[in-house]
Amino acid sequence: MAKDVHPPRGMRDFLPLEKTRRDQVLTTIRETYLGHGFQEIETPALEDLERLTSGQGGDNEKLAFRVMKRGAELESALASNNGEDNLADLGLRYDLTVPLTRYYATNRAKLPTVFKALQTGPVWRAERPQKGRYRQFVQCDIDIIGDASILAEIELLNASLDALTAIGLKDATIRVNHRVLLANLLEQLGVPEAGKGSAMITIDKLDKIAAEGVVAELAEKFDAGVAERAAAWLNAIAGDLPIPAELQEIFSAIEARFGAGRLRFDPTLVRGMGYYTGTIFEIEHPESGSSIGGGGRYDGMVGRWLGTDAPAVGISIGFERAVDLVEANVDNSKSLVLVLDSAAPVVIGNALNVQQQAIDAGYRVRLEQRPKKLNNLLDSMAEQGFGSFATIGEEFVNFADLSLRNIAN
Repeated sequence: MAKDVHPPRGMRDFLPLEKTRRDQVLTTIRETYLGHGFQEIETPALEDLERLTSGQGGDNEKLAFRVMKRGAELESALASNNGEDNLADLGLRYDLTVPLTRYYATNRAKLPTVFKALQTGPVWRAERPQKGRYRQFVQCDIDIIGDASILAEIELLNASLDALTAIGLKDATIRVNHRVLLANLLEQLGVPEAGKGSAMITIDKLDKIAAEGVVAELAEKFDAGVAERAAAWLNAIAGDLPIPAELQEIFSAIEARFGAGRLRFDPTLVRGMGYYTGTIFEIEHPESGSSIGGGGRYDGMVGRWLGTDAPAVGISIGFERAVDLVEANVDNSKSLVLVLDSAAPVVIGNALNVQQQAIDAGYRVRLEQRPKKLNNLLDSMAEQGFGSFATIGEEFVNFADLSLRNIAN
């Protein structure tokens, strides 16, 4: 019986053409954010488990992949028999925000007073894989630390809408709400302080269980009075709503640049993370059945490591869901296959010279020996994303004089 050679469940291999396409989309997002003045950083894939499970990551903390202790430390932990949690000391990062707060606390003295960070990279969560949800996936984050003003939110939304437009998702919109508005709402509904977190979890299910399901669950968790007031509220918010004072400056600034419709006030937006303290966002697209990103203000997180509070706000594009919506075009205009007529040393030397000249001109260049059936080779190269070819023989030809032919023809 053949061995299973698939990647681990919830993780994926990418063929060369798909990898090229993903890199092109990711590069476009990165370059857009860099153009807006964000500075790219890199953090390790591993963080101390104590930090990953410190209460900053919400439900994601339960999904952290743990890394066992090693050597004598592991032997001592096994001997102590203090449970599974004692066996691990590191974990794979489940998002880019928790590592960023540690990074800022570590490097604050070397960073600008207002730090505008850009991070892209893989994260890992031990969750049940399904369409659009994997155990390893890429996130694209921008964060601003050190700015408590509304300008920080405006910058994040402006840059992110530019990035989404740049990759072809000009129909993407961003839902916006504010945690102060949510807190006021829960008080009006009569939810006790101890139950506010649970009530938010229920309201967050609105798109899955509809208004009737939310009302029924609130009645079950609390009482009929809370449920009745929630039903009246849900009925009242149908249709367009006035922008609350807490969000008017954000909407005015973004609408002045993009026009109406790219932001949408949604009083039911919760965002599951308990660390949000102010404005919250969620990115949506009409062709996606779920959000393709989100974020918000988290002023209390950085202070856990600094010992002093620092205002912070961030937004993340969920790359896996976003890239699935992007039209599958790979630019092959500057890709070339050089077909060697023979393996003679002079032909190989000529090919290497022409290859370097083509590389200097901005091409990616592949060398191939001429097979018996050239069309089979060219068909294969076209499938791999190469757009043109030329043949090289014993007579030296400068790249500028080379006759390039379209593989598709």
